[in-house]
Amino acid sequence: MQVSVETTSGLERRLTITIPADKIEAELNKRIQQAAPNVNINGFRKGKVPLKVVRQRFGAGIRQEVLGDLMSSSFQEAVTQEELKPAGQPAVDAKDDAAGKDFAFTATFEVYPDILLNDIEGVEILKPISDIEDADVDAMIDDLRKQQATYEEVDRAAATDDKVNIDYKGTKDGEAFDGGTAEGSDLVLGSNSMIPGFEEGIVGMAKGEEKVLALSFPEDYHAEELKGAAVEFAVTLNSVSEQKLPEIDEEFVKKFGVSEGGLDELKVEVRKNMDKELKNALKARVKFQVLDALLDKNPIDAPKALIGNEINQMKRQMVQQFSQGQAMDNFDFSLLPDDMFQERAERRVRLGLILSKALDQYEVKASSDDVKAAVEDLAADYEAKDEIVEWYYKNDQQLAQVESMVLEDNVIAKLLEKATQVDEKINYKDLLTKVNAQSQQ
Repeated sequence: MQVSVETTSGLERRLTITIPADKIEAELNKRIQQAAPNVNINGFRKGKVPLKVVRQRFGAGIRQEVLGDLMSSSFQEAVTQEELKPAGQPAVDAKDDAAGKDFAFTATFEVYPDILLNDIEGVEILKPISDIEDADVDAMIDDLRKQQATYEEVDRAAATDDKVNIDYKGTKDGEAFDGGTAEGSDLVLGSNSMIPGFEEGIVGMAKGEEKVLALSFPEDYHAEELKGAAVEFAVTLNSVSEQKLPEIDEEFVKKFGVSEGGLDELKVEVRKNMDKELKNALKARVKFQVLDALLDKNPIDAPKALIGNEINQMKRQMVQQFSQGQAMDNFDFSLLPDDMFQERAERRVRLGLILSKALDQYEVKASSDDVKAAVEDLAADYEAKDEIVEWYYKNDQQLAQVESMVLEDNVIAKLLEKATQVDEKINYKDLLTKVNAQSQQ
């Protein structure tokens, strides 16, 4: 077998592999002999068909099977010989398929990048310091009230926190664009559901009023054709409804699992949840900074095949999230443009490759004690804690996810040893805002 390797571009490689004719013929003869005893042909008893007849009748089909198998085995042998690590399946092209001659084919594919890991020594990492104040708990109670709010139509100009019903039509250079038109659409002003300036432009409008909003899409908008685009929205306000917050009474607190103790007990339960959220946010704030620094220090290429796989996975996750558990087997994922996920998918793939290298280089492990502690922490919020722990240990897939989480935490801790940590005083709300923004990357 002859093998040659060519670097076509970046991570792409092209293998040209030649399989000797005698090897093909030997395998072909072997398979014809193996097939002969089971061949049924009119005029011959089963098992007595001459090999020459078997070859004439079935030789072409058997040869294609032989070539397919030899191409697969030769490719695996070649990448091992050349010390290549394919990322994704190769695109195969046969060069010569004439009987009695050597068979040549090319296999084009991407390889995993070689990573010479640069650590984050000297990088400044902000270590957040934050506490939950009484005002934070009160603000959370207000958020709970808003979640239970009702709306009552009013005859006045629209204000922040109102729910408005609108018709709108968006145009770019005078032409309507996809997703820019709706009728009878409800919108809570101040929810930041629309692009910057849209909701602010409706504040002050009255029922029946029409208005044209001159706006621009954000530079990082998911649709490529609308990134930074100047557009106009013709808006008609159909109605204004005022937010009505529920009273904090016995009925209200019961909705959150508090049967006794009223508002005071609700605050206790809310603070417990906020304490856990704070703990996770403090950890996440540091983690995201380390990951950003790691990406900055290690500007590697990511295989397109891996990015494509990640995009497909992200599409499925989005559909599952919005389908609310309903079956989506027939959903056409091509309706979701790849551009929506491209940047985040590439980031995830690059991080995965770099962290994998860091795990190997620093010989980071997840001990059984580490995994057990993580499982017990996940089960801590459940009344049947022991049953939850047992469930994890009986579910190999879930346990593997916990182990992966522990490995990531451990390698982050190892990398953090090289960085310079600086205390960052930050209030609870701002901390969550920063972490939520970073988690969208």
